[in-house]
Amino acid sequence: MNLGISGTYSSGKTLTSMVLSHYTGIPRTRAKTMREILPDAAPGKTLEECTSAELIQMIVVRHSDRCAHERLLDGNFISDGSSLQEWIYGAVRVKVGINPNESATLSADESVTKTPELAYFEEVMAELGKAFKRHVRETFTAFVHLPNELPLSEDGHRPVNATFRNSSDRLLMEVMDEIGVPYTVIGGDLSERAERIARHFELPVAMPVHEAIAAAEREYASLDVRDETQRHAQRSA
Repeated sequence: MNLGISGTYSSGKTLTSMVLSHYTGIPRTRAKTMREILPDAAPGKTLEECTSAELIQMIVVRHSDRCAHERLLDGNFISDGSSLQEWIYGAVRVKVGINPNESATLSADESVTKTPELAYFEEVMAELGKAFKRHVRETFTAFVHLPNELPLSEDGHRPVNATFRNSSDRLLMEVMDEIGVPYTVIGGDLSERAERIARHFELPVAMPVHEAIAAAEREYASLDVRDETQRHAQRSA
């Protein structure tokens, strides 16, 4: 089974996928994060400062990296999200603008004025969406979708807000319906998520859930979560 852990920003995808991997013994795919991609794609910039062209580059790079890692474990993996995350990250910017924090007060049915740059960005994202959706449909068996039940992390990295997150969440579920990959919404704390997911999909259990959580928290603590400016400063030193 190729199982994706779906959800938007600060839904807990990464830690949940780590816990589930330890709990079931099913390997977790690896792919570069936007934090890791950004210093090469747009040196010295934050995501808020990136142009539409730079965003497209990063979206394609992460999709390609996902594909490579999914291929290595095809048939038996747990994935922290999917290429739908990257596509939606770009697609929602058509509605809220290249920098979502500049339009944080938009209501659910409002959009920013579509500039020529934004119109071109929309066209490119629509075409990329065709390829990304096809890949996800052909790769994933099912998804677990995590609801927006956790506070939005103010990590200074992602230019996101409640409006952006809610729009992304709605679009993500619409697209999963569109491409026909089944998904189940499962929430709760880490132990509840792991046990409910394993039970729902009849997955094996490799260790007690409290041990899986402890192992996942150690793994998560080892991640490099420095922001873009810190990474760039180290590279330039």
